Amino acid sequence: MLTRELPSQSLPCLHLEDKVYQALQLMNDNHVTHLPIVEGDKYVGIISEDDLLQAENDNSELNTLQQSFANTSVKEDEHFLKAVQLAAENGLSVVPVVNTENDLVATIAYSDLLKHASEFMSLNEPGGLIVLEMESNQYSFNEISKLVETNDAQITQLNTSNDPETGLMQVTIRINKPEVSDIVATFQRYDYTIKHYFGEELYVNELRSNYDNLMNYLKI
Repeated sequence: MLTRELPSQSLPCLHLEDKVYQALQLMNDNHVTHLPIVEGDKYVGIISEDDLLQAENDNSELNTLQQSFANTSVKEDEHFLKAVQLAAENGLSVVPVVNTENDLVATIAYSDLLKHASEFMSLNEPGGLIVLEMESNQYSFNEISKLVETNDAQITQLNTSNDPETGLMQVTIRINKPEVSDIVATFQRYDYTIKHYFGEELYVNELRSNYDNLMNYLKI
């Protein structure tokens, strides 16, 4: 999904002649800590609530604070995950979306981006999650997929990342089955390191453990 295809709430934009107190009020009214600034239709930059609060005069126009503007935005033809990345890396509550002429075409709240990311990764669908850890040269999607399929399951999402502390690759697998213990056991038989796993039986096992502990207590 491209950023221009995202449905989002209507958020205001600021203008260079707006006053500091007006910008703060708009942020407060819309429950955000950033807003984009335009001159005409052209995107000028984005300013934060913190920068506004440091202004010496609440009646100052925003054009006096241009040194505080951040030139941060995404193009309307970029994948929406680029907007998620930009917001996370820069601590933004909103992400401006611009076209090729640098016109502001949309402003998307970070909360909306997270909602779309959750839907994109099918996190609202039943299923399990397994995180593998390995050397990057040991990674094989075909082998991982084959081991999952031997347990009558399928991978619905797969993401890789590198742990900056260990240098090892982490492979996060979303499975279409909530019961993952058999899949975990298969990976372990093939000497894969399981860093985390989350499935329905983990919750069931915790309930069973709590029940057994209660029974043992009552026998005392």
